[in-house]
Formats: sequence, C-alpha cells, structure tokens
Amino acid sequence: MNDLVAGFGTVLQPMNLLFAAIGVTLGTLVGVLPGIGPALTIALLLPVTFTFSDPVGAFIMFAGIYYGAMYGGSTTSILLNTPGESASVATAMEGHLMARRGRARAALATAAIGSFVAGTISTVLLTFVAEPVGRLAATFQAGDYFALTALAMVSVTALVGRSTVRGLLSLSLGLFVGLIGLDAMTGQPRFTFGVPLLSDGVDVTIVIVGLFAIGEVLFCAANVRRGDDTMQPLERSGFRTGWLSAGDWRRSWRPWLRGTALGFPFGALPAGGAEAPTFLSYTIEKRLAERSGGGEFGRGAIEGVAGPEAANNASFSGVLVPLLTLGLPTSATAAVMLAAFQIFNVQPGPQLFQTSGPLVWALIASLYLGNVLLLVLNLPLIQLWVKVLLVPRPLLYAGILVFATVAVYALNGSLFEVLVAYAIGVAGYFMRRHDFPVAPAVLGVILGPMMETQLRRALVVADGDFLTVVSKPSTAAILIVAGASLAVPYLPKIVARLRRRPVPAGRLAFGDED
Repeated sequence: MNDLVAGFGTVLQPMNLLFAAIGVTLGTLVGVLPGIGPALTIALLLPVTFTFSDPVGAFIMFAGIYYGAMYGGSTTSILLNTPGESASVATAMEGHLMARRGRARAALATAAIGSFVAGTISTVLLTFVAEPVGRLAATFQAGDYFALTALAMVSVTALVGRSTVRGLLSLSLGLFVGLIGLDAMTGQPRFTFGVPLLSDGVDVTIVIVGLFAIGEVLFCAANVRRGDDTMQPLERSGFRTGWLSAGDWRRSWRPWLRGTALGFPFGALPAGGAEAPTFLSYTIEKRLAERSGGGEFGRGAIEGVAGPEAANNASFSGVLVPLLTLGLPTSATAAVMLAAFQIFNVQPGPQLFQTSGPLVWALIASLYLGNVLLLVLNLPLIQLWVKVLLVPRPLLYAGILVFATVAVYALNGSLFEVLVAYAIGVAGYFMRRHDFPVAPAVLGVILGPMMETQLRRALVVADGDFLTVVSKPSTAAILIVAGASLAVPYLPKIVARLRRRPVPAGRLAFGDED
C-alpha cells in the first residue's frame, strides 16, 4: 500500500497530471476516428518520448491513450456502427441500434459510466492480484489456449445473428482471412496467390475498417439511394432528465459487474485480450435476457452496450498483468508498450516490481486518475457526440470514408492495403445485405491465428497425437461447452416439437434455413 501511495505522489505532480490529461484526450480522439487505434497512436508518439529524461511521464501518457481509445471506440461504434478498435465491435451490435431508435445519449452514458466502474474495479484488482494472477496464467498450456479461443468463437457464432449456418460461414471467412500470409511455424506462404504484398497477412485494422467503416457506408448509401435511411431523430426528453433513466440504471449495473468479472481474468491470460471477453459478455447478456422473457436484443438493448464496454475496459488492466509480470504482450498496444519499456532499458518480467517499482506503481496509480479524467471528460461531451447524428448523411459518409482511407494508408503507407480494405468493405456490404453477421468474421480474423498456433504447439509437444487437446480435464470441459453452445439456441425448438407445441419465434432451426 505504501508503494501505491508513493505512486500517487508521483502521478499528482503537475507535469505528470498534464501527461495524463493529454493521454486520455488523445486516446478519446483517436478512438473516435475509425481505424486509428491506440497502438498506432503510441507508435507514432514513441519518437517524441526519446527526449524524456524520466520514462514515468511517457508511460502515464501511454496508459491514458490506451484507456481513452478504448472508450472513444465506443462512440463511433454506437453512433455510426464503425468501431475504432476490434474490442468495440460487440458494443456496435446493440449500441448502434439504440442510436437508430433515438437512444444514443443513453448508450453513450452507459458506456462511459460502465467504463469508469469496470476500469476502477479492475485497477483495484490489478493492484492486489497482479503477481498471483501472473503466476496462475503461467501454468496454462497450449491446449488450454486452443480450447478457450474455440469456445469464444463458437459461442459467439452460435448466438449472434438469426442463422447459425450464416454465422459459421461468416466465421469461416474470417478464419480464411486470418490465415493469409506466412505460416508462423514453417515460414511457407499461405493463400497469398502469388502476391508478395500478402506475405505479411492482412492486418486486423484493415479488416475492421473494411467490414465496418467502408461496409457500413456502402450499405447505408445504398439504403439512402432507395429512400430507406432508417436513422431515427434524436430524442428530445433526455436533455433535462439526465443521461440514464432509473430503468436504464437498473438494467446496466449488473452487466457492468458481469463485464468486469469477464474482462479482467481474460485480459490477464497470456493469450488474452479484449476481444474474447467483450463478445462473451454480449453473449451472456443476450442469453440472460432471453431467459427472463426476451428483452430488447436485436432492437437496441442497453445491456448489450453496458456489458461489453465494461469487459472492454476491465481487460486493459488485465492485459497489464502478463505484460508487467511476464513481459508478455497480449495485444498490439501492449506490444508497442513493451517496445517503449525496452527503449528506456526497462525489462518487464518477474523482477520488474523489484527493479523498477516506482515506475510500475506510478503507472498503476495513473490508471485510477485516468478513469476519473475520462468520466469527467466524456459525460459532458455526450451532448456533443450525439450531434454527429444531425450531420447530413452524404457529408457523414464521405467523412467516414476519408478517415478510413487515411487510417489504412497510415499503417504502412501502402496503396495495396487501401485496395484490400475496400475489397473487404464490398464483402461487408454484401454480408449486411444478405443478413450474414459480421462479428464472427472479425472474431475469426483475430482469434483464428492464435487458435491455430496454440493447437500446433500442443501437437508438436504430443508428437502429433490429437488426443492431447482433450487429455486434460479442464481443456476437455471447455471444448464440451463449446460444442454444446452450438445446440443451445435450438433446444427450445427441439423440446417444443417433441411436445408438439408451437415452435417459439426467433432463431430458425437448421432445417428451416434458406
């Protein structure tokens, strides 16, 4: 506790306070811009920090950028259905529907408050359990990682959208795109079709910008041309009654806590990150709503925003556990932060708390401050953000395309990657038009390579014996749950047919799919 108090003493110095404010402000801005995430921003700012005599200020600013971008990504997810980060994809599914129903203010408010609640709780957990959780995570084997990624992909695919077949096809497309490039273990090119520029694979940012920003613009533009723009006017009553009604508070606080409980442990796993817990949080909230009588999922449920956003922000504190205690980055931004540590000759790992304790505790203390700054910054700006919906549609779509194009080009300065993003955007348009869920494709791109790598590592250790993935009880249990999740959506219909009762409305059975 004395170390944490000393960390607060460092962060509350005027210059470090300024770095924290700059970080959260920049992070929010880059999160709002589609496709420009915290990893790219920190990478661009790394040369600026070369002149810093003390690395503490740099890491306080970097942490603020990461936190701010994770919240800022929810803004475009909710208002425009164009996530700035992959972890904001789950938020877009119900948040954008809320905006279309005139409830953008409530969606942004539950995202901001949920981010604060989850960020604060997860930072407290980081403070007290960083080293024990790091030791536990170090015991996970390749088979466990494979099972966890399989569970995340299958459960989301089974429960997102109206058709499991379409969901599986979308997941397959994502897995295919995720495997493009050089084989991680043999170095052989896969699915590059003789194009050397594809040897490095397709960056996740390109896929997200293509499917969401470009695909959404094409879909909405086509609807406008047909006179079918479904965006609803903003509600007028919310200006005087606050951001959230009493009913919104009742429906949000449990998802905030459940999302936090998912986000921190997943982020703390060496193969963790923010994507899996956000999608799983959405899945859990949807299942709980269906069990209690339906809810508003598919029409703009506030639970579908509160849970994933809490999981998103809680995972950041979790991501710091393997980064600080094992030197293992589990996200692109964590990898850039690791590079920043190395620039200042600081090596994360089991000895970091002993060798660089003041730096670590100042970084942890800055997370508490960053959460407060984000809440103070973003709640008043809700009135400003919702006005984005009042911008004329042609100007809005043109602006999204400009930012999306610049974001993709800024990654590597490659015109070819811009063309790939637009090709993916065309695919995203057809997926929306023919009712294929987009989320499984994104999850396949993100988790597919990780799942393949962990499976192959497990097989190498076991001399090619496939039974190794089910030989461990915990791994077998996770895979059984993953398999069962495919059947869960159909159980009510199967039971109803066996009892010769009317089939419940909702998801189609396999035999009923067109």
